[in-house]
Amino acid sequence: MTILRGPLDGLRVAITRSPDRAGALADALAAAGAEPVLVPVIDFEVADNDALGVALRRLSAGDYRWLVISSITTVRALKQWCEGAGTSLSELIPAGTSVATIGPTSAAVLAAEGIHAELAPVDIQSAAGLVELWPEFEPNTLSLSSNNKILLPQSNLAEATLVTGMNAKGWDSEIVTAYQTVHYPAKAELRLQATLNNSQGHTNAGYPVLTPAQAAGEIAAGAIGAVVLASGSAARRVAETMAPLTDNCLVIAIGQPTQLEAHRLGLRVAATAKHPTPEGIVAALAQAHTNFHTQ
Repeated sequence: MTILRGPLDGLRVAITRSPDRAGALADALAAAGAEPVLVPVIDFEVADNDALGVALRRLSAGDYRWLVISSITTVRALKQWCEGAGTSLSELIPAGTSVATIGPTSAAVLAAEGIHAELAPVDIQSAAGLVELWPEFEPNTLSLSSNNKILLPQSNLAEATLVTGMNAKGWDSEIVTAYQTVHYPAKAELRLQATLNNSQGHTNAGYPVLTPAQAAGEIAAGAIGAVVLASGSAARRVAETMAPLTDNCLVIAIGQPTQLEAHRLGLRVAATAKHPTPEGIVAALAQAHTNFHTQ
């Protein structure tokens, strides 16, 4: 009998996400033959609800020309605020406010919540890619109103790429902290817990969960052969808690900003996923795995 094997057959892969956010990627890795293990290193807490609430009520009143969603976690944070306020994301955003995001994946997440993203980069799926696409503000044209205000809810650790780039094009960007990035685990009473519509049905499905110290031990012993870094924050925590990684442990970064941060920290990145989807991440890891074993 022929046994079909996947491209990652037997490869033990550490996913640096919490169990409630890792299901889709873990399932995709398992389908490719890998053995996923969850090593949560960062978590998220709700931000100052008063400041966020003020900004979102102004959004609902039509004060902003654009709402810019800089991450999928931002969608969760806004949805959690809406649930507490007795409304929904689609009801919160008025018809006169356009929505932009950082790529097709986050656009699909928004679509599942009933929100159409009018602008999202395809080639460079990052803040830099969105800035590159962003239009110059031209108040004297018929295509744009005189309102040049942008609401930019984001992490407390977000870089200034978006606000700097958009302001340079004549827009007035207002930043509000939508959530706090913290070491895992978050405080139970503050944890960001909203479930997105497109993620329902995905769980950790019994995949092993390790502490960073346990994962570091398995990496040193050669039992974990790859680590997936989902963000710059995750890269920093891996460098703090799991480094040094062995030469035969493949580091996969999701997106160029994560790759650059990993390099800055001295982590050797074997591949960078061009698309931040489970399929894109599996493809990047499979190529790196093949390259490593053909050297």
